[in-house]
Amino acid sequence: MFKLYIELSTMSDPKKTGKMSRRNLMLMAGAGALVASIPLALLQTEAANAEEVSSMTPEDALKKLMEGNQRYIEQKRTFPDQSRSRVLEVAKGQHPFAIVLGCSDSRVAPEIIFDQGLGDLFDIRVAGNFIDNVVLGNMEYAAVELGTPLLVILGHERCGAVKAALDGKPVPGHISSLVAAIKPAVYATRGQPGDPWDNAVRANVKMTVNKLKALSPILAKAVKAGTLKVVGARYDLESGEVEVIA
Repeated sequence: MFKLYIELSTMSDPKKTGKMSRRNLMLMAGAGALVASIPLALLQTEAANAEEVSSMTPEDALKKLMEGNQRYIEQKRTFPDQSRSRVLEVAKGQHPFAIVLGCSDSRVAPEIIFDQGLGDLFDIRVAGNFIDNVVLGNMEYAAVELGTPLLVILGHERCGAVKAALDGKPVPGHISSLVAAIKPAVYATRGQPGDPWDNAVRANVKMTVNKLKALSPILAKAVKAGTLKVVGARYDLESGEVEVIA
């Protein structure tokens, strides 16, 4: 685009080119039409994307998300919404179809495991995927201001933050705040049959889902109105599968 601008400027400067030829005039007219059409095309695409998300039901959003995970499992990823045109499109505005509260763990990147792209997911990532006021504020913004129809609480197999809470050993610095937030899930599953670590991971997800309605009247209202669906899920590190558990 900058190159085109320079060339046009050169053609229009009599000191550099002398008398402007008919050919140069035609080139300028054609190029001008091209430049003028680009923002309009981007705006039209962005508007279409906004309309698609606004008409998407929570069930549609969950189906789209899980279909992406299936492509990831089968290594048939399509890498959607990652082109240069998509970069320009979402620069105009965002309309994510799902909010994902996931763990900070480097092995659980939502766009990768759900085979999505730029502007598709509103990511909130914190070790142990627990909620506090800041996390709730993020969720409320996406649900109310952006109209995102789906909220997923995504835990994962062998979560380190959950393990720290399960072990109960002293931890340095602010890591203790993470452990304290997850402790209720550890207490709730103590003595249950099965793997204590995975039991706590699953309980942490389910308890977070249940807390949302009590802690956020805004989200509770959206759920009651049917404009937002909240689900809890667990990611398997080895198979790559996301299982809906709540």
